[in-house]
Amino acid sequence: MRLLLVEDDGMLGAALRAGLQQDGHAVDWARSRAEADAAWLSGAQQQQTYDAVVLDLGLPDGSGIELLKKARMRGVHTPVLIATARDRISERVCGLDAAADDYTIKPLD
Repeated sequence: MRLLLVEDDGMLGAALRAGLQQDGHAVDWARSRAEADAAWLSGAQQQQTYDAVVLDLGLPDGSGIELLKKARMRGVHTPVLIATARDRISERVCGLDAAADDYTIKPLD
């Protein structure tokens, strides 16, 4: 599978990418909302499709939720797993209401 990992934390992103690659996945790593937008939703989307996106919500230049909403408004149906430290029920509901396919809390096992 080709995955887009959207994670701004260097140590966590490197560990997630390494683990996913070890499992045989091709992983592109975006460290900001702008990078993720360019890789997933902008012109690059025409050339590069992803089988799934692992999405952090707290990005240095914007909200992962807003990126997800933008994708869904454009009709992009790529499965999205939110991986975040935000653990309140209301935040989980918000993520799922934004059309995430699943929501998991960091730290990940």
